[in-house]
Amino acid sequence: MTQPFLSIIIPSHNEEHRLPDTLEQVIGFLQAQPYTAEVLVVENGSQDNTLKIAQDFAADCPQCRALQADGRGKGLAVRAGMLAARGQYRFMCDADLSMPIAELNRFLPPARADFDIAIASREAPGSIRYHEPAYRHWGGRGINLIIRILALPGLYDTQCGFKCFRASTAKDLFTCQTLTNWSFDIELLYIARLRGYRIAEVPIPWYYSSETKINPVRDALQMIRDIIAVRRNARRGLYDLPI
Repeated sequence: MTQPFLSIIIPSHNEEHRLPDTLEQVIGFLQAQPYTAEVLVVENGSQDNTLKIAQDFAADCPQCRALQADGRGKGLAVRAGMLAARGQYRFMCDADLSMPIAELNRFLPPARADFDIAIASREAPGSIRYHEPAYRHWGGRGINLIIRILALPGLYDTQCGFKCFRASTAKDLFTCQTLTNWSFDIELLYIARLRGYRIAEVPIPWYYSSETKINPVRDALQMIRDIIAVRRNARRGLYDLPI
């Protein structure tokens, strides 16, 4: 089977309401592009009809595949999709499309070539946030400050849900991944830094959704615990390259 240029991985937990429109937008966008692509919807632990919606869509769309990952956690779903993908470039995409899908090409050659990982940024110069309450914005800035101090200095938005990986980079990082919750991005980027991968921040327009599943206080505390775990893993040599 010919390797597609792009794989889009959409982790989907209890997304029966947003997923149909998201898939229509993504497939419509891809049909207008000159490159080949596939879409992988990865359901895990849903209590609604997310999996059936993905399977029904995939049955009518050759570009789309529906996967089910055992267990719960966004990191688990993204890892399953990244390792099952076939694309030369692999793009993780939140089901809410808070970044318009039309922005995707800015993460890919020829628009961007000097990267191993390109991460969407709501803080890089040129980015714009729409409709976000002030308390969410400043809460997010506080979380990022903690991440920069404890783990990833110089990266100003590690938690935006849109990231693009070269295939070889994805295979390397996601096989090393241990965290399966919201903090998995931090671990991946931490390992990427250790291994010398080039990380580029791409400024985006971003639209706040009131349906967000993030709990700022609970998730911030969990992230601190996870960062401590990542640093402990690094000291133990868990992320070292095989000799």
